[in-house]
Amino acid sequence: MIGNDWDTVLKEEMEKDYFRELIEKVKLEYKKHTVYPQLTEIFKAFRNTSYKNTKVVILGQDPYHGENQAEGLSFSVKIGIQPPPSLKNIFKELHDDLGCPIPPNGSLVSWTNEGVLLLNSVLTVEAHQPMSHKNIGWEKFTDAVIEKLNEKQQPVVFILWGSYARSKKSLITNPNHCIIESPHPSPFSAYNGFFGSRPFSKTNKFLVSKGLTPINWEIK
Repeated sequence: MIGNDWDTVLKEEMEKDYFRELIEKVKLEYKKHTVYPQLTEIFKAFRNTSYKNTKVVILGQDPYHGENQAEGLSFSVKIGIQPPPSLKNIFKELHDDLGCPIPPNGSLVSWTNEGVLLLNSVLTVEAHQPMSHKNIGWEKFTDAVIEKLNEKQQPVVFILWGSYARSKKSLITNPNHCIIESPHPSPFSAYNGFFGSRPFSKTNKFLVSKGLTPINWEIK
């Protein structure tokens, strides 16, 4: 159990056969291989940001696959771990967009406390094997999460970076919500439209226009 309102929101989904089978597969993977994030952190994104409090969703693909990097939050790494290139580019854009100083660490936990759901489409990965847990069932579950968020009447900003995240746009049909999309912050695509896209100020402008408190994006 997650421990907040997601338990009610996702109750039916978690009782479906595919989800029960998925959890058994994942448990077996943890026994056989080194898998990230830690078993207790698989659902950290939901634990940190309740359904009710979710104002922004940043959608990632799957967890970092390097040692001790992943902490159950998309794009975030644990304190003490060097930020990967994509995260460095996110921080550069944050600085250029809002003037926030480059943070001393790569953990985005403070964003989750602001109502930012850092959701990966695939929630686990084998060490050093990117997308190794693709198509084992996580995508069906996280698509259902997006659909549940789409049902919210309170406006939500969906930040979609890169073609994979943007492929989920069809799940977001509620006109109350806002979609902000751009190329991925990866070094391979950041200069093709991620830099200069100003997702953080655009998010706050939308939230304020709907009478909602803007996100404090600064990480200390």
